[in-house]
Amino acid sequence: MRKIVVILSSIIVIIFIVLMVFLFNTNSKDKDLEKINDNKSEIKIPNEKENEFSKYSFYKEENLDRYISYKDNNKDLGNEDIVTRVNLNLDKEVYTDTKPASNLNTNYLFVNKFYYLDSNYIPNNLELLDNSYAKSGIYLVKEAKEQIEKLISDAKNDGMNIRVISAYRSYSYQENLYNNYVKSDGVALADTYSARPGYSEHQTGLVVDVTRAFDNFNNFENSEEYNWMLNNAHNYGFILRYPKDKENITTYSFEAWHYRYVGVELAKKIKASNLTFDEYYIRYLESDNN
Repeated sequence: MRKIVVILSSIIVIIFIVLMVFLFNTNSKDKDLEKINDNKSEIKIPNEKENEFSKYSFYKEENLDRYISYKDNNKDLGNEDIVTRVNLNLDKEVYTDTKPASNLNTNYLFVNKFYYLDSNYIPNNLELLDNSYAKSGIYLVKEAKEQIEKLISDAKNDGMNIRVISAYRSYSYQENLYNNYVKSDGVALADTYSARPGYSEHQTGLVVDVTRAFDNFNNFENSEEYNWMLNNAHNYGFILRYPKDKENITTYSFEAWHYRYVGVELAKKIKASNLTFDEYYIRYLESDNN
């Protein structure tokens, strides 16, 4: 009888030990699984859409959902164009979510329907153009003035007759001009060819409107002077600001007469890239100059 009791006791001990080992192992596995799950939650699962866009240096993570949405609605565009246009806010209505322009008083100053200048902004170093180059009372930033005068002189040597008819405009001047256009054509049409006050490049003091001397600026596209400007303006630091067939990017109608000064080196790069100033700014200038 005693022997049976000992055997039973031993069996019970063995069962208890086996049970404890089993419970210990189970608990350890559960903890290991918890650690694995915790690690998984920390691992960022790659997003295929993000990978399509993030390779561009001007990619903005906060715009990812907008890139995806814009691409769904513009399947003909490549990813580089998608990122560029969304960063330009072209997926939004013009004059919404606007913010102050940066890089004031530099050649990189970027103004459009989403970046504005304060009503009291007046560029430094404005100088009066000589009447032999422009209408009376025309002002430009000094560097731009010197370059446009050189351009016009060199063009004259090539038989061209170019004249500046508009350049720097104050906020109040643009306000009156825009309001008159609205009275004549309505807001929707006026917005296609005229900037609202504060959003005009003319306020930067870096813009010229030119034409063939004593001819209407609307005829400039059909002149030899226009072709000369297309082929030479960049050598003096000027770019055609609102090119033909780029209206969906610049948000302005084609203006054969409107040239923006950005400096000789940059103008040559933009000309070679075949990009608008808007596109070039977003891709190559925004992050470097903000």
